[in-house]
Amino acid sequence: MQLFNSPASPYGRKVMVLLHETDQLNDVEIKLAMGSPLHLEKMPLGINPLGKIPALALDDGPALFDSRVICRFLDDRAGGKLYPAAPDLYKTLTLESMADGIIDAAVLIIYEMRLRSKDQYMEQWVDAQWGKISRALDAIEDHWIGYLNGEFNMGLIATGCALSFLDARLGDREWRTSRPQLANWEKAFSQRKSMVNTLPKE
Repeated sequence: MQLFNSPASPYGRKVMVLLHETDQLNDVEIKLAMGSPLHLEKMPLGINPLGKIPALALDDGPALFDSRVICRFLDDRAGGKLYPAAPDLYKTLTLESMADGIIDAAVLIIYEMRLRSKDQYMEQWVDAQWGKISRALDAIEDHWIGYLNGEFNMGLIATGCALSFLDARLGDREWRTSRPQLANWEKAFSQRKSMVNTLPKE
């Protein structure tokens, strides 16, 4: 199998953490891919026509994307370690979805800052995206801390990757200020070996 990915991608980092946690690193060849919606030259368009990463090319059959599909596939391949059985499955999927939504909004903010000229920059759009992130973080602080402190699963991985991405790209927003429980959880979770080993170098 070939995983098309960039070390800077928080979505791809989810997959890499899963590979570490399930001992599948040796089963996947990592292929570097990078770009943006305006620069697709180095993206795996033949694997994922949407031009997004990560994308997993299988030894047989169609390629898999996006990160949630890839993670479910690889976890199933490893014996189903990171997605619990129902009904807890739906909590894990919801938390993973919320974490991915945080990343989605953060990426849109970054694109607005990097890809638009000053006269095109729309502050209201950026504020709206940060509003999504802020509400999601508040929800996790208020309702999900017990779950985060429970059984290790893909929801925790996704949350850890999302928070790390906020630190790396939007650190000036200081998301920890009013969320002490989530801040303490992230500090401990970031020391997990799989998180340390997948931390982007840039």
